[in-house]
Amino acid sequence: MKNDTIMTVLNFVLALLVVCGVAFALMSIWRTRDLRAISPIAMQANSKAMMYQSLVNDVGAYNAQAKSPEITRLLQSLQSKPATR
Repeated sequence: MKNDTIMTVLNFVLALLVVCGVAFALMSIWRTRDLRAISPIAMQANSKAMMYQSLVNDVGAYNAQAKSPEITRLLQSLQSKPATR
């Protein structure tokens, strides 16, 4: 009789672990799909940010030669903004 109780408890623990394993596998699959869907969007946003930063650098180089107060004020407003996440 003692063996039946222990066997029942161990079977219950095993079933619980199997259910948890399946749940974690499904969550992993769903998150991988989400990551694959978001990855191209993040790459596009990163490339646009690099393009804008290049444009700001080019305007800064032009402003070093032309010395326009309007451009200087604009560049200072762009550079003083902290990066947001």
